Formats: sequence, C-alpha cells, structure tokens
Amino acid sequence: MAEIFRRLLASAACLFAGHACAAEVMILGTYHMANPGLDLHNVKSDDVLLPRRQAELADVATSLSRFRPTLVAVESPAKGGAAAKVEKYHQYLDGRLADSRNEVVQIGFRLARAMNFTEVWGIDVEGDFPYEAVKNFADAYRPLAERLDAMNATVERMLDGLNRVLKAGTIGAGLRYMNEPARVIEGNAFYQNLLLFGSGGEQPGVALLNAWQARNNAICARLLQLAKKDDRVVVVYGSGHAFLLRQCVAQMPGFRLVEANDYLPR
Repeated sequence: MAEIFRRLLASAACLFAGHACAAEVMILGTYHMANPGLDLHNVKSDDVLLPRRQAELADVATSLSRFRPTLVAVESPAKGGAAAKVEKYHQYLDGRLADSRNEVVQIGFRLARAMNFTEVWGIDVEGDFPYEAVKNFADAYRPLAERLDAMNATVERMLDGLNRVLKAGTIGAGLRYMNEPARVIEGNAFYQNLLLFGSGGEQPGVALLNAWQARNNAICARLLQLAKKDDRVVVVYGSGHAFLLRQCVAQMPGFRLVEANDYLPR
C-alpha cells in the first residue's frame, strides 16, 4: 500500500509540473561485501557486520533515501525472463534471514526497508565470461600477454585504491570512490582493450566482449521493463556492470540517469 501511495504522489507531481515524467534510475556500483572471490578481481575488505560498518551502512541507506526511490532492483536472478520479486527480502523483513554480508542485503534490502517497500526486485541474468580463451591467445603472443598483464594490473591498482579508502574511511566513502563517473569509465577500459586480442578468424577478445555486453543488455532490459515512467529506481549492482548499465539508461528515451554520488554520504 505504501508503494502504491508513493507512486500516486509521484504521478500527481508529474501532472502538476505540466510535463511528461521520465523514470529516474540510479546505478549504484558496489563491491561484493561477502567477498566470495568469484570475480576476476576482488576487493579485500573487513567484515561489514562489525558494528562500525553497520552504522556506516545505515548512513548509506539514510542518504540514498533522500532520492525518494519507488523501486529497488538488485543483483539477484530474474525468473521466467522477467524481473522477479526477491523472496529472501520477506525473510529479512520478518527477521528470519540469517546474518548476511551480501550487498544485496546490506544495501538493497536495508534501503527498501527504510522506504517501507514490500518487495525488492531481482534483474540479474547469467552469462558466459570466456576469459580463458583470451588468456590463451595472449600467452601465444608475448606483446599481448604483457598488455593483458598491464590491463589486469590497472584494475588491481583501482581496487587497491578502494581498499585504502575503506581501511581509512567509511563504506560510504568507498562507494563514492567506486561511483565517480571518471573512474567508472576508466574501469571499462579493460573490456574495450579486449578488441585487440584476436587475429583473422580467431577473435577471443570479441567473443568475451560480446558475451559481457549481451549479459548487461539482458540485465538492463529487465530493468527498463520493470520501471514505469514515474518511478525512481535504485539499482544495486557489482561495479563491473556500472558502465554498461549507466550507458543503457542514459541512452534510453524516457529514462534519466541519476548520479549515485549526488546522494551518497560524504
């Protein structure tokens, strides 16, 4: 009921303004707080369940609530080809969910509860990431092997920067670091450089880039199909997806990209 009422208020505001409203979408790139080590590059951080970190996460949720979101979408599976309600959110609301370090819970669920939402939406779609073929091709051509090492080293330096921010400061500061637009663009350079890894009919770099873009297009499709024109959506996702999701939203008529750093705590 609270969500319906909020949407009615948003619609009334659109009519009062005298113009059609665009759906506003904030892509909040985050690190994997449970640190499962499943990505090519991983952040090393302390336990987000520590009291100090819990207070910082509460501050993040309070700050994000100033955006007045109407929906929260997270890196949880879509089902049947469409955005799906995240069942664990109901357990979270009822106090039945075991302690979780996952950012879906720590940011997405926390924000949704602060906004009195009855649902959180999963929009994730699995995809291939054929990195091994790129690595094997690079190993056969020494200059490309050195370039791949340099590309990976650049990503590691960015993560080291995040590690330093988190060690000396707050989770909010770490999220601000990750969501700086110039840093998001810099992070995508790894993927664009993949186009150099191939020759003739053997194009492993193209294959990886195509697979990555296809997955992110599929994720963004679920997001766009979920949102209504007067919605204000916070999307909580691994930062590696941020560039393509931001691009997708920014280029889609009827949608407006909102900067997370305009709302994250300083």
